[in-house]
Amino acid sequence: MSIPKNTICIWYDKDAEAAAHFYAATFPDSSVGAIHRAPSDFPSGKAGDVLTVNFTVVGIPCLGLNGGPAFTHSEAFSFQIATDDQEETDRYWNAIVGNGGQESACGWCKDKWGINWQITPRVLTEAMAAGGDEAKRAFEAMMEMRKIDVAAIEAARRG
Repeated sequence: MSIPKNTICIWYDKDAEAAAHFYAATFPDSSVGAIHRAPSDFPSGKAGDVLTVNFTVVGIPCLGLNGGPAFTHSEAFSFQIATDDQEETDRYWNAIVGNGGQESACGWCKDKWGINWQITPRVLTEAMAAGGDEAKRAFEAMMEMRKIDVAAIEAARRG
């Protein structure tokens, strides 16, 4: 077993394994690896409970830690998933929101475990990179959206 040099550690109350399986089923190049159980009781669990889960999300190595309710997530950390079209945008957005998650603004949503996601069509990123009036129009269109509407961004780019 090769241990990556850098791994994102994500704190969960108690559902790291369920979250890892959901991500692996939802996103390509995602999987669940080793599941480690606590060798003895700990502040938020008992010996034998799942303590950590190794998983990847779109190729990014992560470690889910079942640390209890002491800490919660914020928008200061999010996964940004680049999408190629509306169908892919809809698929990921609907998977997260439809599985107990919440919609937010400008392509952001939150899964039922409190992890924040940006489901970002590449057309939006390209418009922002173009700069000038094109970026301004795309940005202003995005500011009115929850889930990003690819056709509306494309129309805004054209003016």
